[in-house]
Amino acid sequence: MSPNVKGALFALLAFGIFSTHDVVVKILGGIYSPFQIVFFSVLLSFPLAMIMLMRDGKPGTLVPVHPWWLALRTAAASVTGVSVFYAFSVLPLTQVYAIVFATPLLITILAIPVLGEKVRLRRWMAVFVGLAGVMVVLRPGHTDLTLGHLAALVGAFGGAFASIVVRKIGAVERPAVMLLYPMMANFILMACALPFVYVPMPIEHLGLLAVIATFAWFASRLVIAAYQSGEAAIIAPMQYSQIIWASIFGYAFFGETIDRPTAIGAAIIIASGMYIVLRESLAGNSENTPVLRTRSRAETGTTPRMSLMMRVAGRTPPRQDD
Repeated sequence: MSPNVKGALFALLAFGIFSTHDVVVKILGGIYSPFQIVFFSVLLSFPLAMIMLMRDGKPGTLVPVHPWWLALRTAAASVTGVSVFYAFSVLPLTQVYAIVFATPLLITILAIPVLGEKVRLRRWMAVFVGLAGVMVVLRPGHTDLTLGHLAALVGAFGGAFASIVVRKIGAVERPAVMLLYPMMANFILMACALPFVYVPMPIEHLGLLAVIATFAWFASRLVIAAYQSGEAAIIAPMQYSQIIWASIFGYAFFGETIDRPTAIGAAIIIASGMYIVLRESLAGNSENTPVLRTRSRAETGTTPRMSLMMRVAGRTPPRQDD
């Protein structure tokens, strides 16, 4: 088995697990506030985070080198977590994925002011086509746009912004700093909101929250293994397999069916995103390759970003995942 095939299989398995994770989020989202779900997801992720951080041998303190950039990333991650969890609870899985798949398009745009990336005509055309695909999914004027649609859009933008900030400061900021600050911020902010939204949880629902934390971490480790085995240009597009899982799980668990506009819009978004990935993978087309360095899963502040996990483990040089 070639390294790229092995990496692709790892990635497909990882994103299948992430999709299962999102099904559990949707199930719990029908009962509990996203603030409560995020709070307990972060709380149950802390032991895993501590075990991982014990392996960080890089000297230094937890004082950030770029506090303002880190504050912006932390805020974006916190908003993304609540927004995406809420979107999953009120929208069909396929619609949420289709909208969140616009994240690479937004990363391409944000890379211009933040990273000084030069985007040429072909990638600009791919961005515009992809954003048109988002409009096909949303169908403004033909369907009622809800708070769930807005939450999914906010989640896509917040995830893109958090990712691009990591690319901006990741070479000089300690991974431990970028791991802990979003998790701590989510924990504190959600704890402040919890008294207003808390609903008592039976033990089986707490168990489902533990499943969310465990699945996220296990899938993240598989994505790390995928990037260590194969090329980024092969691994990154595997995230789009989640639309297949969303269609299967949505029908099996929630009686959802994917309608034609969502299918067409998702296809347009996926095609434009894959084109951007392929363009960045070609030498000379992108100085910073911001999309290829996102590690594929949106930052939510509930579990550490995969590129940071790789740096803590000492598996890749900073250039590859900052």
